[in-house]
Amino acid sequence: MSLQNLESIAFYMAFAGYFLAMIFYVLLLPLKNNRLGQLARYTAILGLVGNTIAILLRMGIAGRPPLANGYEFVLVFAWGIIAVYLWVESRYKAPVIGAFILPLAFFLLAFVVLFMSNNERVLTNIQPALRSNWLTFHVLTAMIGYGALAISFGVGVLYLIKQRWLDKGTHSNLSTRTPDLGRLDLIGYKMIMLGFPMLTLCIITGAIWANIAWGSYWSWDPKETWSLITWMIYAVYLHVRLMHGWKGKPTAWVAVIGFLAVLFTFFGVNYFVISLHSYA
Repeated sequence: MSLQNLESIAFYMAFAGYFLAMIFYVLLLPLKNNRLGQLARYTAILGLVGNTIAILLRMGIAGRPPLANGYEFVLVFAWGIIAVYLWVESRYKAPVIGAFILPLAFFLLAFVVLFMSNNERVLTNIQPALRSNWLTFHVLTAMIGYGALAISFGVGVLYLIKQRWLDKGTHSNLSTRTPDLGRLDLIGYKMIMLGFPMLTLCIITGAIWANIAWGSYWSWDPKETWSLITWMIYAVYLHVRLMHGWKGKPTAWVAVIGFLAVLFTFFGVNYFVISLHSYA
């Protein structure tokens, strides 16, 4: 069996693992069942193992970090989301948050299955501009940052839903079993405190790499522009929180909007806008 076939098997192992974990985590919302929570975590770990194997095999086949096209970007993006999430679950003991996180990783891989052609997944000779260690640092910081920012998005969505329940006076098993608003707010803040520096490093290393590859630190390429817009959204989040004491619903909305900008930076720019970065 070829390494390419093994990589495909590992990819679908990740796909199946994230799908099952998503189902189990969603079922945790109405059902209080410790065994179900364990199944959710174990299948998420199974998916992460498959995701890791797929990345390592891709590295072995390509002879480089798997960061040169959209398919490889999705592999590492999904890995970052689940790796950071599993740490958050271990740290805060709030598995119901997974119902708002696992769908992100699953739908990333589903995007590959449903919308990416085989030509977008096949290994090809990479552009000379991609042959730089700065690219590795640039994309890895993006993946760590995007993984953390994805968690802040999921937590922000849960915060807004729970706030709405409380405003309406809804008291159900679902509303009482989710973390309290203060805890959700803290988790979201800590994730942005991790993600924002990584996003900053991503932009800095990207500028250095661009200067080496194209002779300019900044060219207002669409992805550069949208990365800066995304950075500014999270900078606003930290400014209003740290300098003006904003917490709760307003900052949850900023976290949600920020991650929507992240998604557009990847999907929107890659597939709808002509960009030097359209390969990843």
